[in-house]
Amino acid sequence: MTKNLNLWVIPLLPLIGAAINGLFGRRFKNAMVSAVALLFTAASFGWAAWAVWTVWPGSGIALPHIETLGTWITAGTFSAPFGFYLDQLSMIMVLVVTGVGFLIHIYSVGYMAHEGGYYRFFAYLNLFMFFMLTLVLANNYLLMFVGWEGVGLASYLLIGFFFLKDSAADAGKKAFIVNRIGDFAFLIGMFLIIRHFGSLNYDAVFGKIAAGHFTPEAGWGIFTAIALCLMFGATGKSAQVPLYVWLPDAMEGPTPVSALIHAATMVTAGIYMIARSHAIFNLAPHALQIVAIIGCITAIFAATMGLAQTDIKRVLAYSTVSQLGYMFLACGVAAYSAGIFHLMTHAFFKALLFLGAGSVIHAVGGEQDMRRMGGLRKLIPVTFWVVTIATIAIAGIPPFAGFFSKDEILGAVFHSPYGGPVIWGIGVLTAGLTSFYMFRLWFMTFFGELKLGSVELGEEAHAAKAPAQAAHGAASHSHGHADDHSHGHGGVHESPWIMLAPLVILAVLSFVGGWVGVPQFMGGHNEIEQFLAPVMQSGPAVAGEAVSDKDATTSHAGEATPENTKEELFLAGTSVAAALIGLFFAYLFYYKSPELPDRITSKMHGIYMMVLHKYYVDEGYGAIFVKPLLALSTVVLWRGVDQGVIDGLVNGAGTASQGVGNELRQMQSGNIRSYAAWVAIGGAAIVAYMIWLGVTR
Repeated sequence: MTKNLNLWVIPLLPLIGAAINGLFGRRFKNAMVSAVALLFTAASFGWAAWAVWTVWPGSGIALPHIETLGTWITAGTFSAPFGFYLDQLSMIMVLVVTGVGFLIHIYSVGYMAHEGGYYRFFAYLNLFMFFMLTLVLANNYLLMFVGWEGVGLASYLLIGFFFLKDSAADAGKKAFIVNRIGDFAFLIGMFLIIRHFGSLNYDAVFGKIAAGHFTPEAGWGIFTAIALCLMFGATGKSAQVPLYVWLPDAMEGPTPVSALIHAATMVTAGIYMIARSHAIFNLAPHALQIVAIIGCITAIFAATMGLAQTDIKRVLAYSTVSQLGYMFLACGVAAYSAGIFHLMTHAFFKALLFLGAGSVIHAVGGEQDMRRMGGLRKLIPVTFWVVTIATIAIAGIPPFAGFFSKDEILGAVFHSPYGGPVIWGIGVLTAGLTSFYMFRLWFMTFFGELKLGSVELGEEAHAAKAPAQAAHGAASHSHGHADDHSHGHGGVHESPWIMLAPLVILAVLSFVGGWVGVPQFMGGHNEIEQFLAPVMQSGPAVAGEAVSDKDATTSHAGEATPENTKEELFLAGTSVAAALIGLFFAYLFYYKSPELPDRITSKMHGIYMMVLHKYYVDEGYGAIFVKPLLALSTVVLWRGVDQGVIDGLVNGAGTASQGVGNELRQMQSGNIRSYAAWVAIGGAAIVAYMIWLGVTR
């Protein structure tokens, strides 16, 4: 059974919204800009939900469902179509992108209400949605790469939204440049795929792999090379070691940008790409091992950096890097379904955390330093409760969503030949650290004494923001109203319901979103693993083959649930215990005995400063790469090559011509006797030359 779903409409709708607001939004009132942005985003979500419902497994429609609009590029035997691809994996991604994206658009209407460039912000948001949907719905790597580069462009525009603020402009450039490093490796990987498979279409490449159409002698090395290139591309987009440094600085963008791009969608593109390419990675065990190691290092490394941060958004930024490390780790042990499961639950609770942080920032007049907060739980109760749900979810405490996806990953790591007890232990330690720094944020923000009543603190905070307010000409960069300048008890206010309603929906999803993956040892059936099984099995289905419910019974070896229920209970109990221990120490340090952190850091000053300064990685990159490149471009390329060689040749030619002209000009003296002398000399020279010719003959 074949049915045309017109999948191209899903990404096109946000593009139309971006075009309308981008071209005409300057003339619109804010309400009109909001209506356009929300209408086209909601329509995209609705179309995506209808398409998913139509092709749901068991509907009789063959999966993957592919729609080709035409041939895009043809070169010899190679051709790349412009087409879209819908299977179980892209179903999850398209619903997450459109659903969470729509909620963030609603939130942005309230959050950005008093900012300048309102129409520009929503045009960029819609443009990002277009590129992200193109990425997840593409039926070939080339079209995926268009979306891949497009979200990089949209990220640059949104991170640097306050473009007259130097730190924001620098952060946007940093994100753009660092991502280009990974994108270069992605390009090399695509060239290798073309060379050895003759196509970039998913069905063609995966079909040849399933049929074994490659030489075993050359195949394993080729697969490893391709997988490593794709992996390095993913490290840039998904902020893994060593290319993670752009994401924390990206917090310079408005908070809804952090929620949309750097928590729920763009940074998960690398995870999606690896999961989509699982057929390649399954034949490259060494590459899988490297993916697992990078994910493990990133998870623990970023978690330690989150321990000492005091900016509420930067804590969440390092948390995002750490959670992406978990997803990378899942893919590295071939537990692709577990990685996608955590991608989905993370989209719910991390978007909620960022938007909740934005609600806190809105309430306290733009303040982001947690040391200046405290005691807010009674003043902004709705924000307090939704952030509480998200904090419990990310800590991995049952029955909240984060527990089920994190437990699935840790279980797979423990039993996988690419993981093992050591990497599992690091994962459990990371879970404990995650719980500690997230409950640290929770206690510092909502408990204790209200510190915003200090006039000095308020004046100092607003003085720091004055340049930014002047930079982009906004009515208020602090996202608040006139009474925000009074940081006393009466100045703190709950966000409007247009901001709170998306938080409540995300809070519900953060609570129940993990129930689709309840493992067998807890009495569930892990429906999401069974749902993704037809895509993630070793021999992927070729386009046109119908997938029935009974086919979705086996998953990849790394995702199998062990029969030993006691062992599974032990593994799950260990991760929950780590989360509770993290909660206990956060309670002890930041609620019961708040003087303890200062005493400990004073005794471990060197270690604390190293963690506070993020292990000086940015400074190291600056010394090793940035400064030498700047010196090379300035001293060698600019002054040496450009000015010395190129400009020297051009200017030298002009100077030489001028000198020759000056000498020749002396011959044009205007003296007739001088001219007669030159004629006589010339005639004598000609006669002498002719005589010489005659003699020599």
